[in-house]
Amino acid sequence: MTNTAPTRTNQKTTSRVTAAFARAKAEGRAAILPYVTSGWPELDDTERIVKGLVAGGADLIELGVPFSDPIADGPTIQRTSQRALDNGMTPDGALEIVRRLRASGIATPVLFMGYYNPVFAYGLDAFARACAEAGVDGLMIPDLPPEESDELLAACLDNGIHLVYFLAPTSTAERVEAVLQRANGFIYLISLTGVTGARDQLPTGLGDYVVRVRRHTQLPLAIGFGISKRDQVVVAEGLVDGVVCGTALLTDLELARPDELEERAAGFIRMLRGD
Repeated sequence: MTNTAPTRTNQKTTSRVTAAFARAKAEGRAAILPYVTSGWPELDDTERIVKGLVAGGADLIELGVPFSDPIADGPTIQRTSQRALDNGMTPDGALEIVRRLRASGIATPVLFMGYYNPVFAYGLDAFARACAEAGVDGLMIPDLPPEESDELLAACLDNGIHLVYFLAPTSTAERVEAVLQRANGFIYLISLTGVTGARDQLPTGLGDYVVRVRRHTQLPLAIGFGISKRDQVVVAEGLVDGVVCGTALLTDLELARPDELEERAAGFIRMLRGD
């Protein structure tokens, strides 16, 4: 396969994401990447939740940009996304949240997790530029095949942010190569076939899957889908550099009163870290 993918990099933003993984590795643990839906449970709750996640020790933040037709999200994230949309959350609203977080002194890397349609409607370069100006470090677009991503990848790299790619246990050798040609920042390994959601156990064969990818790249690998508790983090951090947790965190936050969200978020991250 001929490599025609954009390959430019930006040292400033690369260093912020890369530094987060390097710092966790130096501490002998996997980086913790919690996911929270922008504009949920209420529009002004996201900032307090993110501050709680950071206070608890989160290394990077996945900020969900809600979309009406998600294909990768399970019932919990679907529910929180619909609530956020009902609240009036938009891509511009998510950008404003990041601006306020940066203005308040939050320096933890923030990546937007969302779908391609809103990005396309916004304009690829315009959205990448707006993200960079707001303080977003990268985009994660699960419904964008790598072979069709070069225009958005170029826009991201031109504006100094990452476009993070996904691989699944069912990814073919051709798909793995397509991702490896373009990957920057880190690679998101989906742990199983199916949608997001907490599972009691990590899937069998996870180690072989990680090794299959690892032998081709030195980029950090983060694993998501199904992570919900400390013992899973312990197993995962023996394999990968980062652990993503979304559904279990949102489920826990659903039990909190509005004035408890920040501390509840911090406590959940401490649980995942074993602190």
